[in-house]
Amino acid sequence: MRVQIIDSGNPVSAPITVVGRNAWCLRTLINAGKRGFSSVDNPAPRTSHYIFKLRRFGFAIETITETHGGAYPGHHARYVLHSDVQVLEGQAA
Repeated sequence: MRVQIIDSGNPVSAPITVVGRNAWCLRTLINAGKRGFSSVDNPAPRTSHYIFKLRRFGFAIETITETHGGAYPGHHARYVLHSDVQVLEGQAA
């Protein structure tokens, strides 16, 4: 998947190639929109690591800490993509 970070319709980054689980994570962020996603909603191993790697590419991703109950109460992260992304090649969905 090749993407570019844009601002007001203008590219602010060179084209970025994202592959494998990192591409899956970016697609999930794009599709989630402003509500974001968490591993509770969309289970995947190492989600926080994919987010870490996407941030190193230059994507602005917010982490929101949420609590949850159930048999194992605690907290989890919800991730929201704030960068505007233009998909150049590959699928966003």
